[in-house]
Amino acid sequence: MGAVAALGLWAAGAGELPGGAFPRVVAATAVTAVGGSVDLSGAAGELVGAEADLTVMPLSVTLAGALVIGRGFLRPLRQRAVAGLPELAGWAGRIAALWLCALLGLAFAARHTFEVSLGEGLLADLGDLFGLSPTVGFAADVPLTVLFGLLWLAGVLLLAVLVAGGVPLPGRWARLGTSVRPAASATLLLLLACVAVGAVAALAVAATHGHPARTLAVLLLGLPNLVWPALTIALGATWDGQVDGPFGLPMPHLLDEVLRTADVTALNLGTLAERDGRVWWLPVAAAVLLLAAGWLTAARSPARTPAWRNAVRLAAALALASLMVCLVARVHAHGLSVLGIGDLGAGLSGRLFLRPRLWSTVGLAALWGLLAGLLGTPLARRTGRRTAR
Repeated sequence: MGAVAALGLWAAGAGELPGGAFPRVVAATAVTAVGGSVDLSGAAGELVGAEADLTVMPLSVTLAGALVIGRGFLRPLRQRAVAGLPELAGWAGRIAALWLCALLGLAFAARHTFEVSLGEGLLADLGDLFGLSPTVGFAADVPLTVLFGLLWLAGVLLLAVLVAGGVPLPGRWARLGTSVRPAASATLLLLLACVAVGAVAALAVAATHGHPARTLAVLLLGLPNLVWPALTIALGATWDGQVDGPFGLPMPHLLDEVLRTADVTALNLGTLAERDGRVWWLPVAAAVLLLAAGWLTAARSPARTPAWRNAVRLAAALALASLMVCLVARVHAHGLSVLGIGDLGAGLSGRLFLRPRLWSTVGLAALWGLLAGLLGTPLARRTGRRTAR
């Protein structure tokens, strides 16, 4: 996670932050990637007010950590014929102990204060006149970071057990292997496929339109922040957002165009297609991926499972996945201001927010899951890939 965060921040230009802040920012990025809390603060003397706020999870870093931890947790269990609850709890406890040490180290390292340049002109003259030295700092909230970091770890380990077909479950949980695992694993593969498709598309854009550093920053910091909301938009969902001012975090040009308006903008297929007609390929790609998820759910379920049951299970899995996307992919950020005159710092100025219309998004995902499950079951039967009981 640290390597992914460091490379992404370096590509985004954070290596130029003053005062040797780069390793501290890397630690703060890792903290926010697991749900931890980092508080921003600004100060510039008694006559000047400064404030900043940033709420965003770098989901590329989050996904990298989840995949590595999940694989490490499952590796010693794959060769077992039977895995008891004490064994699962023992391995989870060992990982949690190491993870707690890592969280504490990250939380105490994720703090720094550095000066912000006033530049030239009126702000610089005011600074010289009043002897102002604007500063901005950040510090991780250690208790909240530990709490949410441990909850994140518990979620990762639980999800790993639910989606891993090669890992036996304790006796009381055995039914989960036939009821929950097929839909859960299909939904996880759907989300990972979206990330893979987004990575290929981003690399193609970088090769044809340039800006490789910007593209690398998006890939290593926030690719799921873009492709997972794009999946919900392809299903008909709407997100509300706005961009105002020079915002420092990298974002695609199309998204910047749509959101850079005087009022809050509804981000959906219609508003995106007004700028670029190729957006209409999103529902087509989403339909193909969802049909594949429906087929996979049926193929991994017992042979006599009725189509409606596969559809309900996939609908529930997709609804929960869309709820997760709505909760973790939302963004809210605004930068520093002095005396109400302007913003400070290219990387901290501007305002950006993006939030979903939650329940309509979840409902649309459930409807698409029902349809994909109903169509995927007969398709799996025709291809003869149903798993024997």
